[in-house]
Amino acid sequence: MGAAAAEVVALRPPSAKRRSTTLKFLFELEKPDGVLPGTAKLPPPSPEPEADSLIDKIASCNRVFTFADDECEEERDAKRERLVEVLSAVRSSGSGGGSNQQPLDHRVMVSLVKMVGANLFREMPPSACPALLPPDGVDEETNVMVLAPSWPHLQVVYDILLSVVTASDAKTLRHHVDRTFLSSLLALFRSEDPREHDRLKTVYHQLYSKLTCERAFMRRSMAAEFLRFVYEAPAAERHCGAAELLEICGSIINGFAVPLKEEHHAFLARVLLPLHRTRWVHTYHRQLAYCVLQFVHKEPGLADAVVTDILRHWPVTNCQKEVLLIEELEEILEVLEPKHFQKLAVPICSRIARCVSSYSSQVAEGALYVWNNERFVELATASPGVMEKILPAFVASVESNLELHWSKCVQQVTASVKSLLQQVTPDLYARCADDLATRRSEAEVAAAVRDARWRKLETAAAAAAK
Repeated sequence: MGAAAAEVVALRPPSAKRRSTTLKFLFELEKPDGVLPGTAKLPPPSPEPEADSLIDKIASCNRVFTFADDECEEERDAKRERLVEVLSAVRSSGSGGGSNQQPLDHRVMVSLVKMVGANLFREMPPSACPALLPPDGVDEETNVMVLAPSWPHLQVVYDILLSVVTASDAKTLRHHVDRTFLSSLLALFRSEDPREHDRLKTVYHQLYSKLTCERAFMRRSMAAEFLRFVYEAPAAERHCGAAELLEICGSIINGFAVPLKEEHHAFLARVLLPLHRTRWVHTYHRQLAYCVLQFVHKEPGLADAVVTDILRHWPVTNCQKEVLLIEELEEILEVLEPKHFQKLAVPICSRIARCVSSYSSQVAEGALYVWNNERFVELATASPGVMEKILPAFVASVESNLELHWSKCVQQVTASVKSLLQQVTPDLYARCADDLATRRSEAEVAAAVRDARWRKLETAAAAAAK
């Protein structure tokens, strides 16, 4: 047993029961993920204490204050301070920042969404706007404005929500913002606080931009909100956030590709155009007219349906609404091509001509100022046969204003329009004036004949009674 025995011993494998005490083995024991045979896997590291502290702070903000006099003011101020601290933490941990910024933890996102819902989603108080006001008694400048007493808290909560939406990517938002959340957010547009409308508009638009998979649902939800307001809400109920919602719709419509889809045509016909019918159209008409004009810009052929619907539901007693619709028709006329104008000239100008002789000075002046629009004058004079169709009605209203209208200002504007028309088409204006005089003379003769018949009948009846 010499060298051969030693060689056999050297080739023998080490025993499995023998534990190594090398330096490498000791290092492996120190590694948390190092798993050796016969040993259990170590549990994952505990969450960072900063996240736990932030979650506790967010949870403490779930308590909602009504800002009544019997509440503790110190507790309300303490909550606002905690909200400001949460806002600072959210802004400093956004995913789009510098090298030290990290995405929001999943548990933090869950707590944030829960806290936002607890503070924002609430029942709206009854409207402070008087329920029984005549349409002309409602002025956009004097609308009742109600400020939410809890705005010191709501303002910071909206800032937190906006920071979360801005800093999160679409995948993260899809996991935490569901359709129930979006529907509840949309319902907040009924608030009467204009400050809340502005924050909501920004947040909802940001969500629409990022949640591409929910865009169709969000469009349907906005359409349903408008339809509820038009067809189901009482006549005296106003939708305080309709203007902001229409601003979002205007941005969306601006991005529609041409040719428009059937869904887009339906949105115009079934949602936007019926919004002209409400008594509160003056509160959102500027945004509504922009949306409608975007459709006409993209497809001029839609002007026929738009003008027809506006004229069909023309107001009878709401003078303020008449002025707005005259302005909208004027904007549509500016973008019309001559071939479309020839088709719509008679119905549009007939309505405007009737408005020229309105007893309301604002309506009459608004209709007269249409002739100051260079595009309208160009279309009316360049299109063959159009002036012969539209001028008789204008001549009748102009002559009537000069003789009978009570407003001196309207009479002055009417005189200016008459001078313009006589310069543009002097012969045609003279013929229309002569025809008008003839019709008036015939009407006077017919009235005299009727009066004579009535007097004859009255005399016969008196004789029979005796």
